Amino acid sequence: MTPAQLVSLVKKGTPPPAALLLGPEAYQRRRIKDALLAAFPEGSIAQHDLTEIGLAEVIDDARALSLFTSERLIWVLNAEAALPKGRASDEDAESESATGASGDLAALTEYLRDPTPGVALVFEAIRFDFEGDDKRKQERVRKFYSPVGAVVELHRFTPADARSEAESLARQAGFRIEPAALDLLIESLGADIARIAVEIEKLALYAGARVVSEDDITALVPDARAATIFALVNALGRRDRARSLAILDTLTREGEYLPLALAFLSTQFRMALAAREAGLKSSQQVQAHFTRLGVQMWSSRADQIWQTVGKFSRPQIERALGLIYKADKSLRDARPDDRTAMEHFILELVR
Repeated sequence: MTPAQLVSLVKKGTPPPAALLLGPEAYQRRRIKDALLAAFPEGSIAQHDLTEIGLAEVIDDARALSLFTSERLIWVLNAEAALPKGRASDEDAESESATGASGDLAALTEYLRDPTPGVALVFEAIRFDFEGDDKRKQERVRKFYSPVGAVVELHRFTPADARSEAESLARQAGFRIEPAALDLLIESLGADIARIAVEIEKLALYAGARVVSEDDITALVPDARAATIFALVNALGRRDRARSLAILDTLTREGEYLPLALAFLSTQFRMALAAREAGLKSSQQVQAHFTRLGVQMWSSRADQIWQTVGKFSRPQIERALGLIYKADKSLRDARPDDRTAMEHFILELVR
């Protein structure tokens, strides 16, 4: 079941007797919770934490009849805590699951055969992701809660999905945002739509009737000082010495960690070199090429790389990478002057 399907059931007044919210994505979980809170009467909502009480106690609460309302929402945090603690092997964990946790599991299974009318149980299991080392642990959570029929997977948003949702949120908030500024917002916040939604609320208050620009994102969004570094990348791509030094001055005044700026520059030139070696002929080809390689890239980022390809020949790009190496060594000296090292790098690169 998708988050949208569960929200639809709730709005129709037919929430499932129990649902398992599986995964770390906070934005969709918030939407589900808001829909449920709006659907149930005030005073009919309880919250339990399975790190503090047992699952059997939660089931007992679900069975209890209220004197004041026939409809109740029971929100259960840390659903993973009901699982038995793992041992040295999966076989041991399975054995423990069949013994120590059998009482809780049996209580849940029995309850769901005949759930209390009007009561909705929601189990929140957000600790594990769907990939990597977490995948196996999450499968154990899913298996333990197999009696729960409504399982909602809360996957993290892809950059493309986050951009689409951010566009929708901006429209709902009643302001316009430049495409490049939107790309920057998504990239600066790592496509974390929960954080993006908060920033869009702030931008709506700030923007009024005017269009939000990249400069607005740089000024207002925490963690977006990287935006100024991307501006430096653009200026160097145009070989604009005055603008590059002005941006370096801004970075210094804002307390930016200059070795991080240099790392961004290194990535920029390495991608430009890869684009040249692949014989790419446009920013669209750049975007498609890196996307095929598994590197998510916005059109504005592809434009930056293509701009660098157009401004610098292959020998110049290789020279730039050599200068980055020398600047990095200077920044690692025992008593480095970071700004002087970066100024020297810029002046050498754009001459």
